[in-house]
Order: sequence, then structure tokens, then C-alpha cells
Amino acid sequence: MSDLQHDRPPATDPAARGASLDQVLQVCGSLAAAMNSVIEGKQSVVRTAITVLLAEGHLLVEDVPGVGKTLLAKTLGRCIDASVRRVQFTPDLLPSDITGVSVFNQDVRDFEFRPGAIFANVVVGDEINRASPKTQSALLESMEEGQVTVDGTTYTLPRPFIVMATQNPIEMEGTYPLPEAQRDRFMARISMGYPSARSELEMLEVHGGASPLDALQPVTDAATIQAMVEAVRSVHAAPAVRQYVVDLAHATRSSSALRLGASPRATLHLLRAARAHAALSGRDHVLPDDVQQVVVPVLAHRLMPTGETQMARRSTADVLGDLLQRVRVPAPTR
Repeated sequence: MSDLQHDRPPATDPAARGASLDQVLQVCGSLAAAMNSVIEGKQSVVRTAITVLLAEGHLLVEDVPGVGKTLLAKTLGRCIDASVRRVQFTPDLLPSDITGVSVFNQDVRDFEFRPGAIFANVVVGDEINRASPKTQSALLESMEEGQVTVDGTTYTLPRPFIVMATQNPIEMEGTYPLPEAQRDRFMARISMGYPSARSELEMLEVHGGASPLDALQPVTDAATIQAMVEAVRSVHAAPAVRQYVVDLAHATRSSSALRLGASPRATLHLLRAARAHAALSGRDHVLPDDVQQVVVPVLAHRLMPTGETQMARRSTADVLGDLLQRVRVPAPTR
């Protein structure tokens, strides 16, 4: 037995666990197929979005306008029979528009709470960096703890809960850079990129006359997604794999190319995403390859390069690529 699989806790019901992971593969296969029918030629992007959903994270989609950022978020929401709320972030958006507000009810002569847009299973934050930092910060508690506190009272958010936010590059006019504390709460960041010529041609042929969302039907529901989240939590990560995750995080903190490395929260997110990636690959245990596949989406947006790195036109993804070559990978042994 390899180091990557030993020291596994005994399963109380192996058959039930296997059925849960089989359900993850089946449902997520249908979910990916439905999303790929709308998002042409972006299979890896769709897989990352599903990975973040199963890992109980939040997703930041960053790219130029018009490449399908909001469409990706809306498509995921449409494929799940759950509550979905969309928030258009603008400079005049107030924090109470997101979290909710207490209003005085004349009938009962008392204050009552009216929930804001954050009270949904899937929250689509469109152009999140167009809102003021004060409004952006209204998401911090909900994204980290799954709850909202208003006027001293704490309200629990529904499960599952995912924020899918889109963002235009900060160079574009009228935007506010996301604070580091908020960027760190997003499990992963992805870029849509421009479609290939073939995919763009198919988009014109298939979706040129109607919205691709019109015919889309839910393929699963909130309860099933939550059950799959629980199944992903049981995916085994051996001590060697956990050490590998920690070694990668520490390598970012000591790298001379970075002035800010990965936080402990990033380490936790990296392991959770690796578990989800393993489950989507049909395994009940994490391999180093799972960690390597998700390390750039999970860590790159949290790192800050030095001036020298920026002058050399090297991105944080490039730095992570170098670190992956240097950090020792645990090898299976008999």
C-alpha cells in the first residue's frame, strides 16, 4: 500500500460511501454536460466551477467584458433547482442591499428583518469591483462563516452556499480593486479567455437566435448538492499529501519572487479543492496530481509579486509553476 493511501480511517459503511462518490460522478457529469451546452469550448472552466461548488468555496471570474463571465455564473445557478439571486454591483449599492435590513412594522409595532440578496444558495455578484470597498466588505462574514449579522442578530445562510463573482480587470475605468482580505475568501479565481474560432462559430450557429439559458433545465437540486459536499469531505488525504500542501504554501511565503505568500486559509482551501478534484476523477483519496491541478486557480490570486517579478513580466502563476518544480512531490512506495 502506498504512503498516499495508508493511515485511512476505517469506513463505517463502505457501500454507502461508494454510492455517495458514484452519485458525485453521475450528477456532476450531468451538471457539466448541461453547462458545456451553454458555455462553448470551456470544459476546464466548467470543471473548476463545479470543483469549487463541491469544496464549499467561492469563485471569482476575472476577465475582460463580453467573454461569458456572468453567463457562467447564471448557467450554474440555472442547472441547480435552488434559490439563485443576482446582484449587480454598482457604485451606489449599499451594504444593506446585500445583507438585509431591519425595518419597523407598524402592524406589530416592532422591527422585523428583511433578508438581502445574500440569502440564496447561489449568489451571482456581477462586476463586484464596481462597488465601493464598504459594500464589498459586506460579503466578508457571509463568505467565511455562512452567516450574516445585522443589528446584533446573526442569521444563518442556506446550504449549499456559493458566491460566484465576476470582475473586470482593475485597469478599466470605474472599478475598485478588491481588498486582499476579500480576495483571500475566494477559493479560486479563473479567467474565461476568448473562445477558439471553432467554438465562436458554434456559438453563432447554436445561440445566435435565442438565449442559451432559455432551454436549460435543472439537473439537480440543493439537497443533492449538499449531500455531495458531505461525500467530498470524506475523501481521504494521506499525511504525505497534507504535508505536500503545507510545503507548497510555505514555499510561496519564502519565495524571493513574492512579497505576499499564501495564507493558512489558502492552505485549507487548497486541500478542500484537491479533495473535490479527486472525487470528480472517481477516486476516494487525494493524489499529488490533484493538488497540482488546482494549485494555480486556488493560490495565484492571493499572491503578490515583487517589483522585480512584475518588471520581468512574470505572473504569480509563473512563480507557482517554478515552485511546483522545486517542492518535493511525495512518491508512492510499496
